[in-house]
Amino acid sequence: MPRIAVDENRCKACSLCLVSCPQHIIELAEYTNETGHHPARQVDETKCKGCRLCALMCPDVAITVYR
Repeated sequence: MPRIAVDENRCKACSLCLVSCPQHIIELAEYTNETGHHPARQVDETKCKGCRLCALMCPDVAITVYR
């Protein structure tokens, strides 16, 4: 089953992954990372199709997609 992993300390909460995800299963966390940003996180692993659009859009290369 596909899923994403976000390197929370690299994520700067730009939200590009949120708008690029066709399944709308990524959101910003309520907590902050060590740089003071709310990192992205996957909210529903069962709906991920492994399309990699989120990882391709991430300017900080903070997202890895596992298939």
